[in-house]
Amino acid sequence: MAAPSPRIADPEREPARLRVTEIFLSLQGEADSVGWPTAFVRLTGCPLRCRYCDTEYAFSGGEAMTLDEVLAQVAEYGVRHVTVTGGEPLAQKGCRELLTRLCDAGHRVSLETGGALDVNGIDPRVIKVVDLKTPASGECERNRYCNIEHLSPDDQIKFVICDRADYEWARAQVRERELDRICTVLFSPVAGGLAPRELADWIIEDRLPVRFQLQLHKLLWGDEPGR
Repeated sequence: MAAPSPRIADPEREPARLRVTEIFLSLQGEADSVGWPTAFVRLTGCPLRCRYCDTEYAFSGGEAMTLDEVLAQVAEYGVRHVTVTGGEPLAQKGCRELLTRLCDAGHRVSLETGGALDVNGIDPRVIKVVDLKTPASGECERNRYCNIEHLSPDDQIKFVICDRADYEWARAQVRERELDRICTVLFSPVAGGLAPRELADWIIEDRLPVRFQLQLHKLLWGDEPGR
């Protein structure tokens, strides 16, 4: 009599898992919730390779965690604001379910995404902060412009500006696509590159309807991981 076949686990019954680089508590350094104590969930992996990326350590590695484990660790921090970031969080299939469950738990949830993957269908309670990559990023051709139609007034579009050419490109995007009529538009100088004052002067000169921002966490802690 033949030996019974080994039992194979049904993947539909196994808890969903995410690969997580880190979960930490800090102050939100960007966007509309800047300054709030925030729990950050940094997911592992990213299909982009921006020239100025400051989180290359999140490209690989990480720890496999169930959604319950992630939510439990976030709950330990006892804060309302939660940001899911990366890497590129949407590169993992379980990200959308994580966003919904964080909202269900009563958190004010934001998603930081590089703009190359589809944001359609994300839980409407989630605040989407979507990058539009500039030419100097090296990933401008990966912008998914159809994402713009899925943004609400509570969402934000972010440009990281590296030089004058980047600024002029971003300015054209704002004007031609009327981005300021859709949601808040953020212009940020690349850290350690373009002088913040220079970018501020350009925005003022053009009366551009965007919000200038600096990365608060970098002013406080530099490039220290987990801050």
